Amino acid sequence: MKQSAEQHTTASRIPGLGVIVMAAGLGKRMKSSQVKVLHHVAGQPMVLYAVDVALQLASHRIAVVVGHQSDRVRQVIETGIAGRPGSKSVRIVEQAKQLGTGHAVMQSRPVFCDDDEARPRNYLILNGDTPLLKEETARELLRVHQTQSATVTILTAMLDDPSGYGRVIRRQPGGDHQGAITSSDVLKIVEDCDATAVERAAKEINVGTYVVSGEFLFDALDKLEPRNAQNEYYLTDIVGTAVAQGRRVAAVTLHDPEEGLGVNTRQQLAAAEQVVRQQIRERWLEAGVTMRDPGSVWIDAGVTIGRDTVLYPHVSLEGKTMVGEGTTIRSGVRVTDCMIGDRVEILDFSVLSESDVDDDAHLGPFVHLRPGVVIRRKAKVGNFVEMKKTELGEGSKANHLSYLGDATIAEGVNIGAGTITCNYDGARKHRTVIGKNVFLGSDTQLIAPVTIGEGSVVAAGTTVTQDVPADSLAIARVLQVNRVGWVAKRRVLLAGSAPSRDSARAPGEQTKLKTDNTSSNVKKGRAKSSKR
Repeated sequence: MKQSAEQHTTASRIPGLGVIVMAAGLGKRMKSSQVKVLHHVAGQPMVLYAVDVALQLASHRIAVVVGHQSDRVRQVIETGIAGRPGSKSVRIVEQAKQLGTGHAVMQSRPVFCDDDEARPRNYLILNGDTPLLKEETARELLRVHQTQSATVTILTAMLDDPSGYGRVIRRQPGGDHQGAITSSDVLKIVEDCDATAVERAAKEINVGTYVVSGEFLFDALDKLEPRNAQNEYYLTDIVGTAVAQGRRVAAVTLHDPEEGLGVNTRQQLAAAEQVVRQQIRERWLEAGVTMRDPGSVWIDAGVTIGRDTVLYPHVSLEGKTMVGEGTTIRSGVRVTDCMIGDRVEILDFSVLSESDVDDDAHLGPFVHLRPGVVIRRKAKVGNFVEMKKTELGEGSKANHLSYLGDATIAEGVNIGAGTITCNYDGARKHRTVIGKNVFLGSDTQLIAPVTIGEGSVVAAGTTVTQDVPADSLAIARVLQVNRVGWVAKRRVLLAGSAPSRDSARAPGEQTKLKTDNTSSNVKKGRAKSSKR
C-alpha cells in the first residue's frame, strides 16, 4: 500500500528533534527597506528554504525566531507553510531586541520547555539566510552528531577568502589542549571582528548550522556573556563552553562550500539565485522535462512540471504554477500561479496569471490571461486576446483581437475578431453570459449585464444592449448608403477640371461648396432609400 505524503514525511523525520530557525536580523548590507530573509531566491522568500528543511526533519516543534519587521515575516511564513505536513508544529517567537545569535536562540526556550511534552533530545539550529543548504546535508550533520555521541556538531566550509565569516579554530598537532578534547580537534569559533591576525588566517569558516544536545543547549546559553566587539551574546561561544567541560565537539565540512553561502549582500543574493535555479533545472531535466535552451529557462522553486513537457527558450514559470504532461510552451511565455493541463500548447509571448487551462487547449501567440480565467478542454485563444475573470467553454474559440472580461462563455462558442465585453460602467463591473453554440460576428460589443441565448447569432458590427433570446439573430447597425458615382466625380474635381473655377474663390468658399455638395448628395441618397 502506498504511503500518503503526510505518512512519508512523518516516517522521514528524526525522532526527538526540535528545530530552531533564526530569522530576526535586518541585513543592513542588503541596503533594503525589506528585511533580509524576505528577499526572494527563485521566487521564494529565503526564510522558507530553512523552514522547509525544518518541516522535513523535525518530529518535535519548530521555533522560528523573528525580529525586524516581525509581522511581515510572520505573515510570509504562515502563508508559505499553510496546509503543509507538520505546519501545525511551527511556532513563531519574537526577539524584541537584537542582542546576538545566542540571545535569539534563548527566545525559543518557551516553545520547547513547557510541561506538555518531553523536551527534544537534540536541536537543529538553522539560519534563515542560507537558502542553498540541502536537507541531505542536515541529515548528515545529525548522523555524525549521533554516531560520535557529540554534544555540539557544527557545519563548516573551506574558503579561499574567508573574510567576514567566523573562523573555526582547531587544535594544532602536538599543541597544548589541556586534555579537554578526546574526539575532536575543534577548539572554538571566533567571529571575524574578534579574531586575531593568526586566527583570521584560518580558511575554515562556520556556516552557522548546528546540532546541539537538548540537555546542554539552554544551560550553555544561560552562561553566555557579551564579551566581544559587538557586545552581543554569541551562539558560537557554546562551542568553547562544551570544550571547557570536556564534551565532544564534532564538525562536518561541506564538499561544496557554495552550499553554505549565507546571503548578506545583493551580490550574494544574485549568486544564490543562480545556484538554486540551476539545481531546479537539473531536477526537472532528470524528471523527464525537455528544455531547448536550459540556461534561459526560469523555473521557480514552487513550480511542478509533468514529464514530456517541452519548454522553449526564455520561458518563465513562476509562483505555484503546475504544468501537466506533454505540454508545449513556446518562447517568451510567462506563467504565474497557473494550473496548466496535459497536452496544452502555449505559443510565443503569452502572459498568464492565476488562471486554469484544461487539457488540450491552445493559446497564443500574444495572449494575456489575467487572474480568474478558466480555459476549458480543447478551447482556443488566439493572438492579441485579453481575458479577465472569464470562463471559455469546451471547444470554444476566441481567435483574434478581443477583450473578454467578467464573462461566462459556454461550449462551442465562436468569438469573432474585435469582440469586446463592455463590463465596466464607470462605477461597477457587470457580467456577460453567452450560451452554447453562439456565433458572435466580428466587431461585436456586448454591453453588460447581458445574456446571449443558446444557438443565437450576433451579426458583425452589432452593439448588443439587451438580452438575445435563444436561436435568434441580433443585428444593430446604422443603415448603409451607397452614393453611386461619388468617387468618380470627386476624382475629376481633384484632377484639375474644377480647380480652375475654385481657385478664384476664397478658401472658405471652396470648403463651403464641397460641404454643400456632400450634404445634397446625402439628402438625395436618403430620399431614394425612403422611397424603396
